[in-house]
Amino acid sequence: MSKFWSPFVKDLVPYVPGEQPKLAKLVKLNTNENPYGPSPKAITAMQAELNDNLRLYPDPNADRLKQAVADYYGVQPAQVFVGNGSDEVLAHAFHGLFQHGQPLLFPDISYSFYPVYCGLYGIAAETIALDEQFQIRVEDYVRPNGGIIFPNPNAPTGCALGLEAIERLLKANTDTVVLVDEAYIDFGGETAISLVDKYPNLLVSQTLSKSRSLAGLRVGIAVGHPDLIEALERIKNSFNSYPLDRMAIAGAAAAFEDKAYFQQTCQRVIDSREAVVAGLQALGFEVLPSAANFIFARHPDKDAALLAAGLREQGVIVRHFKQQRIAQFLRITIGTPEQNQALLDALQGL
Repeated sequence: MSKFWSPFVKDLVPYVPGEQPKLAKLVKLNTNENPYGPSPKAITAMQAELNDNLRLYPDPNADRLKQAVADYYGVQPAQVFVGNGSDEVLAHAFHGLFQHGQPLLFPDISYSFYPVYCGLYGIAAETIALDEQFQIRVEDYVRPNGGIIFPNPNAPTGCALGLEAIERLLKANTDTVVLVDEAYIDFGGETAISLVDKYPNLLVSQTLSKSRSLAGLRVGIAVGHPDLIEALERIKNSFNSYPLDRMAIAGAAAAFEDKAYFQQTCQRVIDSREAVVAGLQALGFEVLPSAANFIFARHPDKDAALLAAGLREQGVIVRHFKQQRIAQFLRITIGTPEQNQALLDALQGL
């Protein structure tokens, strides 16, 4: 702590990202990265931007990318916002859409960046407990609020909420923004973007870090009513008018345009997930139903922290959370078939 810090900085509790170890020959299953590389067309598009034009600023509106997203989802470009990773998109939504006097509602087991943003922007929050099966109960969100946000599929549980339930939630909360954070939607869920024309208070955020294998590029999007998008644009242009560089715009647009590669790699992850679930269940693990590129599992007779430590000793890294309700769970990213087998082999000896 420094004497030069403001009281505001002193009281912040920052988000702690997943470990990025710099060791060779690790089976890294802790940060939900895609085991398969980006679309070759995306790589080619980015390489084409490595020229003298880098001396020029990129398009501040990222119109090419907005058009690609709009074409993919059948919406208008005015309904699309893009930012430097979905975390930045979420930050702008917290700043511009959730400060209304009543508490923001989100699940007690959820993305741990949400309370960080509440602290950063001075937003009152109320966590809503998931049920005993770690599912969201829509009826629990029928109360006064300053907004609602939840991941779908949820993180770190992987459980997904169907569109019918999301519609019930929207109908019960017409006066505040409902943000559906779809970082993992492409691995088994159904996007709520199909509902944005029907519900002007719905904002859907996504990332290219997971299903489109571009975690290193940092691109996120939001889709919603033009009024919501305008609020995000006003925040963005008061903070950083050029959040996406030329390579990011080109690569992200090409990734959306390459539907065949996207569908192929998503299906490979889904198939591997089902194989890992079967393998873990054969070892006695309980696995929550997952629509994400990770699974959430616990063993009735083995401590999760000891399992995580034992796996690390064998060169396999998974994510263990210390939060009380989930302290006996491991979040395990789906890797390549070889990585998944290494995980199962390592667990057999623990």
